[in-house]
Amino acid sequence: MDGEISPAAVEDLLDGDDARIVDIRSPTAYEQGHIPDSENIPFETLPDRVAELADADRIITVCPHGQASVQAARLIGSYEGTADSRVESMDGGLTAWDGPLESETQQALDEGPEAPF
Repeated sequence: MDGEISPAAVEDLLDGDDARIVDIRSPTAYEQGHIPDSENIPFETLPDRVAELADADRIITVCPHGQASVQAARLIGSYEGTADSRVESMDGGLTAWDGPLESETQQALDEGPEAPF
């Protein structure tokens, strides 16, 4: 693990393609609201799915309060396939995030036809 990164710095990275943001919460929590362009890899599945991150130059882990994401970043950083990757945890987690959130639930509601009344 290469340390922690501030939520403001993560928000600055959203426009670029140089970081993969990994939200380690449950799929249900992720669907309710997540950082745009982040991907959901729940913490309990991370050991089996860490190989999916092997091609990333920079990985940022996110959780609700910034504690479990430190553990996730350590796990990712210990994987030999990410040895050359920069792996960071977002400081303070989503409670410290002031940026926009996407919601799968809201998108599904927005994509439907308009009600006739």
